[in-house]
Amino acid sequence: MVINAGVERNISLNDYASFADGELLDRIDKLSAGLRGAAIQHINSTFIGGGVAEILQSLTPIMRSIGLQARWDIISAGEEFFGVTKAFHNAFHGEKIDFSDKMAEIYRLTAAANLDVVDREADYVIIHDQQPLGLAERKAGHRGRWVWYCHIDPVNVDARLWEFLSSYAARCDAAIYHMAEYAKNLGNRQFFLPPAIDPLSDKNREVTAAEQDRVLQELDFPSDKPVILQVSRFDRLKNPFGVVEAFRKVRDDIPSYLILAGGAADDDPEGLEVLAELLKMVDNDPDIRILNLSPTSHLEINVLQRACDIIVQNSIKEGFGLTVTEALWKGKPVVAAPAGGILKQVIHEQTGLLAKDGEELTGCLTRLLKDPGLASELGQRGKEHARKNFITPVYLYNWLSLMDEMRA
Repeated sequence: MVINAGVERNISLNDYASFADGELLDRIDKLSAGLRGAAIQHINSTFIGGGVAEILQSLTPIMRSIGLQARWDIISAGEEFFGVTKAFHNAFHGEKIDFSDKMAEIYRLTAAANLDVVDREADYVIIHDQQPLGLAERKAGHRGRWVWYCHIDPVNVDARLWEFLSSYAARCDAAIYHMAEYAKNLGNRQFFLPPAIDPLSDKNREVTAAEQDRVLQELDFPSDKPVILQVSRFDRLKNPFGVVEAFRKVRDDIPSYLILAGGAADDDPEGLEVLAELLKMVDNDPDIRILNLSPTSHLEINVLQRACDIIVQNSIKEGFGLTVTEALWKGKPVVAAPAGGILKQVIHEQTGLLAKDGEELTGCLTRLLKDPGLASELGQRGKEHARKNFITPVYLYNWLSLMDEMRA
C-alpha cells in the first residue's frame, strides 16, 4: 500500500478561525461529533500536481484534526496508463477518442495491480476522478461506503468511454459532482460538492515583503508596465493560445506584459507537447513570458498572482477552475471564459468579467486596464465570494454533511 503523509500539511481546523464565520465552525463541531473515529480513505493518482492533489494535502490533515481517521493513498501506474487516462480526460471534455480494447485492457490491468491499495477497514472509500476508478472492483464485500468524486465535467463524455467507466462508477454507493449540471444517471446517490482552496497554503497565504521581493527578482518580474497573468497547466483545454492572441491586440492599445505560468502533473504526459507549441507561437516576443514551473512552485504562483494586475482563465472546458478561486482570493480582477464551474465563481460584472471568445477577452482586458477603479471593486467582491463559498472550512463542512447523510 502506498502512503505518503509527507505532502500533507500540519494544520487543524483552529488555524482557520480568522477566515471562517463562527456559525460555520459551530456547525462543523456539531456534525463532527457524530462522525469521530470514522475511517476515511482518499485515493487518487498523484501526490503532486493538479487541483485534486492540492485539495487532499489540506483536507486529509484537517479531517484528522477533528477526530476522523483520514488517510490518502495513490495508485501506482506507468506512462502507458497515464497516456490512456489523459486521453480519457480529454474525451470527458468532448474531444474525439478512438476508444480501443487495448486502452480498456491497460486500464483493467493497472486497476487489478492496485486493488490492495484499498483499505479493507475503511468506513468511507473516496475515489477521486477516473484514474483510480477501476478500484471499484474491490467494492463487492467491502464493509464501507464507496464514493466516486468526479472532478471534471462529464456532460459531453464520449459515449463508448462512458459505457466502460460508468460500469465501475455505478458500483459505488454515491457519486459526487462539482455542480448539479454535471450529474450523470448512474442509479446511485448523487451529491454536489464544489472544491475549495486552502487560505493557509503556500499558494494562498499572505506573503511577506521579503518573500515577494525575492520571488519577483528570481522570476525577473516586469514592473514598468501592467501585467496580465494566466496560471494553468499547459493543456489545450486551458487555451493559452487564445490568451496570446487576445493579448497582442490589447498591447496594440495599452502597453503591457503577458505571463503564462504553468507546468505539468505526474499524470499528464501531454503538457510538454503543448508547452513546445506555445513557445513556437510566442517566438521570443519580449512582452510575453512563459514560465514552466515545477509542480511545487506554490509560493511563486502566489506571488505572481498578487503582483499582477489582471488574472485570466481562458478555459475551453473546466471542471471547476481552482486557479480562478485562487485569483479571487488574492482580490484580483478576473476575466474568464464561461466554462463549467467558472460560472459559479465569476459572476459577470459582480465578481469578475466573463468573455466567451477572443474578441470579448480583448475587450474585457482593455476595459480593466483603463478602469482601475472597476478592477479594484471586482477584485474585492470576488475575494468575499471566495471566502463565503470556496475555502477549506466550507469544504470540510460540506464533506461532513455528505458523510452524515450517507449514514442514514
